[in-house]
Amino acid sequence: MGERKRETAVVVSQEEIADGIFSMRIRTDAAENAAPGQFISMYTNDPSKLLPRPISICEIEKENRVLRVVYRVTGEKTGTELFSRMKEGDTLPIIAPLGNGFPLDRAEGKTAFLIGGGIGVPPILELAKQLHCKKQIVAGYRDSQTFLRREFEQNGELYISTEDGSVGTKGNVLDAIRENNLRADIIYACGPTPMLRAIKKYAGEEKVECYLSLEERMACGIGACLACVCRTMEKDSHSNVNNKRICKDGPVFLSTEVEI
Repeated sequence: MGERKRETAVVVSQEEIADGIFSMRIRTDAAENAAPGQFISMYTNDPSKLLPRPISICEIEKENRVLRVVYRVTGEKTGTELFSRMKEGDTLPIIAPLGNGFPLDRAEGKTAFLIGGGIGVPPILELAKQLHCKKQIVAGYRDSQTFLRREFEQNGELYISTEDGSVGTKGNVLDAIRENNLRADIIYACGPTPMLRAIKKYAGEEKVECYLSLEERMACGIGACLACVCRTMEKDSHSNVNNKRICKDGPVFLSTEVEI
């Protein structure tokens, strides 16, 4: 993949789909080359905020040149709060698509777990749309605001866990897997590090091939600054240490390759 250039995207639509969770659709030529599991570096139009925000791609509409992102506003006067104020017709600088996505071909003829937790739920949607196999989607939420639920139900068998027990299984995604006696041959997962650590352990015990999309605060988004590294089993050719850059080498890794 050649180096991506910054370009100007146009906001097609924006809506709040749960408390503090926003869905934005942007028109960009990057949609033609985007894949499930990749992300966008989104810049605000505030010159005091120099660093972009890395946000996972939720849906890809190649024919319309549109990408959908679903993100959480993290506080007042933050980059995500500025994004949430944007309206149809507004423009913003982006670099996209970035990173390596999920390996779709590995699931052919298999039963797959597609697991998302928190703001790691949105990137699982495009994966569900593009995978052609038996799909068991396991989505973990804090409470009854189960955003994207309808879209998931249209693209596989959906199982939900909530921390407060208001919907589905009370607990986490692994609790939902165990409660429903689910089994799979391959796992794709995206979410907070504690969840991914537990899934990596589960995959090791069950001897299941597993791909994890690591969430990490990134600075440059293109592999130059080494701010978003994870420990790996083999040396990185760029830095010659046992690290890989999540933005450039990932964000998706085979679970046995990384230490989390």
